[in-house]
Amino acid sequence: MRNIGLFVTLVLIVISAACSQGTRRSGVPAGAQAALDRSLEDIDAGRYEKLYHEAADEWRNETTLDESKATFQRLRDKLGNVRTRNLQSAREEQTSTAPIKGHSVVIVYQTTFERGEGMETLTLLEHGGQWYLARYFASSSQLK
Repeated sequence: MRNIGLFVTLVLIVISAACSQGTRRSGVPAGAQAALDRSLEDIDAGRYEKLYHEAADEWRNETTLDESKATFQRLRDKLGNVRTRNLQSAREEQTSTAPIKGHSVVIVYQTTFERGEGMETLTLLEHGGQWYLARYFASSSQLK
Protein backbone atom coordinates (compact mmCIF):
# COMPACT_ATOMS: atom_id res chain seq x y z
CA MET A 1 0.00 0.00 0.00
CA ARG A 2 2.87 2.34 0.81
CA ASN A 3 4.46 1.68 -2.62
CA ILE A 4 1.22 2.66 -4.37
CA GLY A 5 1.12 5.97 -2.48
CA LEU A 6 4.74 6.67 -3.39
CA PHE A 7 4.06 5.77 -7.02
CA VAL A 8 1.02 8.07 -7.21
CA THR A 9 2.99 10.92 -5.64
CA LEU A 10 5.84 10.42 -8.11
CA VAL A 11 3.43 10.39 -11.08
CA LEU A 12 1.79 13.61 -9.86
CA ILE A 13 5.18 15.31 -9.53
CA VAL A 14 6.17 14.28 -13.07
CA ILE A 15 2.84 15.47 -14.51
CA SER A 16 3.08 18.74 -12.62
CA ALA A 17 6.61 19.37 -13.89
CA ALA A 18 5.58 18.59 -17.47
CA CYS A 19 2.64 21.00 -17.27
CA SER A 20 4.80 23.83 -15.99
CA GLN A 21 7.05 23.50 -19.06
CA GLY A 22 4.20 24.34 -21.46
CA THR A 23 5.30 27.90 -22.25
CA ARG A 24 7.91 26.78 -24.82
CA ARG A 25 8.09 23.87 -27.20
CA SER A 26 9.81 22.96 -30.43
CA GLY A 27 8.03 22.81 -33.75
CA VAL A 28 5.78 24.87 -35.95
CA PRO A 29 1.98 24.57 -35.67
CA ALA A 30 0.22 23.82 -38.99
CA GLY A 31 -1.36 27.27 -39.34
CA ALA A 32 1.93 28.95 -38.59
CA GLN A 33 3.69 26.75 -41.16
CA ALA A 34 1.26 27.90 -43.86
CA ALA A 35 1.84 31.57 -42.95
CA LEU A 36 5.60 30.97 -42.89
CA ASP A 37 5.53 29.37 -46.33
CA ARG A 38 3.49 32.26 -47.78
CA SER A 39 5.79 34.85 -46.20
CA LEU A 40 8.95 33.20 -47.53
CA GLU A 41 7.40 32.91 -51.00
CA ASP A 42 6.55 36.63 -50.92
CA ILE A 43 10.05 37.56 -49.74
CA ASP A 44 11.71 35.37 -52.38
CA ALA A 45 9.45 36.74 -55.15
CA GLY A 46 10.00 40.37 -54.13
CA ARG A 47 6.34 40.90 -53.18
CA TYR A 48 7.27 43.22 -50.33
CA GLU A 49 4.11 45.33 -50.46
CA LYS A 50 1.91 42.22 -50.18
CA LEU A 51 4.10 40.94 -47.34
CA TYR A 52 3.74 44.23 -45.50
CA HIS A 53 -0.04 44.42 -45.84
CA GLU A 54 -0.51 40.80 -44.72
CA ALA A 55 1.90 41.07 -41.78
CA ALA A 56 0.92 41.39 -38.13
CA ASP A 57 -0.08 44.79 -36.80
CA GLU A 58 3.13 44.70 -34.75
CA TRP A 59 5.14 44.79 -38.00
CA ARG A 60 3.26 47.75 -39.41
CA ASN A 61 3.48 49.61 -36.08
CA GLU A 62 7.29 49.40 -36.18
CA THR A 63 7.93 50.44 -39.79
CA THR A 64 6.33 52.09 -42.80
CA LEU A 65 5.67 50.38 -46.11
CA ASP A 66 8.46 52.36 -47.79
CA GLU A 67 10.98 51.52 -45.05
CA SER A 68 10.02 47.86 -45.17
CA LYS A 69 10.34 47.67 -48.96
CA ALA A 70 13.68 49.50 -48.89
CA THR A 71 15.08 47.12 -46.26
CA PHE A 72 14.17 44.03 -48.27
CA GLN A 73 15.51 45.58 -51.47
CA ARG A 74 18.87 46.37 -49.77
CA LEU A 75 19.01 42.78 -48.55
CA ARG A 76 18.35 41.48 -52.07
CA ASP A 77 20.85 43.92 -53.62
CA LYS A 78 23.65 42.86 -51.28
CA LEU A 79 23.00 39.11 -50.96
CA GLY A 80 21.06 38.21 -54.08
CA ASN A 81 18.33 35.61 -54.23
CA VAL A 82 17.98 32.75 -51.77
CA ARG A 83 19.47 29.49 -52.97
CA THR A 84 18.80 27.25 -49.96
CA ARG A 85 17.34 27.45 -46.45
CA ASN A 86 18.19 24.92 -43.77
CA LEU A 87 16.00 24.96 -40.70
CA GLN A 88 18.13 25.47 -37.57
CA SER A 89 15.39 25.81 -34.96
CA ALA A 90 11.69 26.44 -34.44
CA ARG A 91 10.50 27.48 -30.99
CA GLU A 92 6.88 28.02 -30.01
CA GLU A 93 6.30 30.46 -27.16
CA GLN A 94 3.46 31.88 -25.12
CA THR A 95 4.52 35.13 -23.43
CA SER A 96 2.75 37.95 -21.68
CA THR A 97 5.53 40.49 -22.12
CA ALA A 98 7.38 42.31 -24.90
CA PRO A 99 9.01 42.17 -27.35
CA ILE A 100 6.32 39.89 -28.87
CA LYS A 101 3.38 39.42 -26.56
CA GLY A 102 1.16 36.38 -27.08
CA HIS A 103 1.42 33.05 -28.89
CA SER A 104 4.39 33.11 -31.25
CA VAL A 105 6.80 30.90 -33.16
CA VAL A 106 10.42 31.89 -33.82
CA ILE A 107 12.01 30.11 -36.79
CA VAL A 108 15.73 30.32 -37.61
CA TYR A 109 17.24 29.29 -40.94
CA GLN A 110 20.84 28.97 -42.09
CA THR A 111 20.46 30.50 -45.56
CA THR A 112 22.64 30.43 -48.64
CA PHE A 113 22.16 33.42 -50.91
CA GLU A 114 23.68 34.05 -54.34
CA ARG A 115 26.43 36.22 -52.84
CA GLY A 116 26.97 34.82 -49.37
CA GLU A 117 25.58 32.99 -46.41
CA GLY A 118 23.61 34.19 -43.45
CA MET A 119 20.91 33.55 -40.91
CA GLU A 120 17.24 34.43 -41.25
CA THR A 121 15.02 34.71 -38.18
CA LEU A 122 11.26 34.99 -38.61
CA THR A 123 8.73 35.49 -35.85
CA LEU A 124 5.11 34.59 -36.46
CA LEU A 125 2.35 35.73 -34.13
CA GLU A 126 -1.13 34.30 -33.68
CA HIS A 127 -4.13 36.63 -33.51
CA GLY A 128 -7.64 35.23 -33.39
CA GLY A 129 -6.58 31.80 -34.63
CA GLN A 130 -4.68 33.24 -37.62
CA TRP A 131 -0.89 33.45 -37.95
CA TYR A 132 0.94 36.54 -39.23
CA LEU A 133 4.56 37.48 -39.84
CA ALA A 134 5.53 39.84 -37.03
CA ARG A 135 9.31 40.11 -37.50
CA TYR A 136 12.01 39.28 -40.01
CA PHE A 137 15.73 39.62 -39.41
CA ALA A 138 18.64 38.63 -41.66
CA SER A 139 22.28 38.64 -40.64
CA SER A 140 25.32 38.05 -42.80
CA SER A 141 28.89 39.30 -42.99
CA GLN A 142 27.99 40.41 -46.55
CA LEU A 143 25.61 43.02 -45.13
CA LYS A 144 28.38 45.09 -43.53
